[in-house]
Amino acid sequence: MQYNEIINPGLYNYWIVIFLMMIGFYIVIARGNLVKKLVGLNIFQTSVFVLYISMGKVVGGTAPIFGEGFEVFSNPLPHVLILTAIVVGVATTALGLSLVVRIREAYGTIEEEDIHAQEEDF
Repeated sequence: MQYNEIINPGLYNYWIVIFLMMIGFYIVIARGNLVKKLVGLNIFQTSVFVLYISMGKVVGGTAPIFGEGFEVFSNPLPHVLILTAIVVGVATTALGLSLVVRIREAYGTIEEEDIHAQEEDF
């Protein structure tokens, strides 16, 4: 396998997916701030969206509207599923942020280490 076969510019979107997944995963693991963890989860979730949309794209495909001159169609199902996932992601993020607000009210901080330290004191 040659170098130019590994780094295929036609597959750049998959490299972007891997890059975004690793960034989101790193933020979730390395950061103690709960808001930053939610941002990391959103970045990871965005990489999954890009992955599904990339897999659903057909080169030369058009929308599934029958007519003369159209022979190759793209499947609309991945795009519809991602649209639903975006709505669920926004709702989940809103719920996560509301939980962070409640944690801030209860503990006075949103840093994970400080919360664990307060729990050990009780």
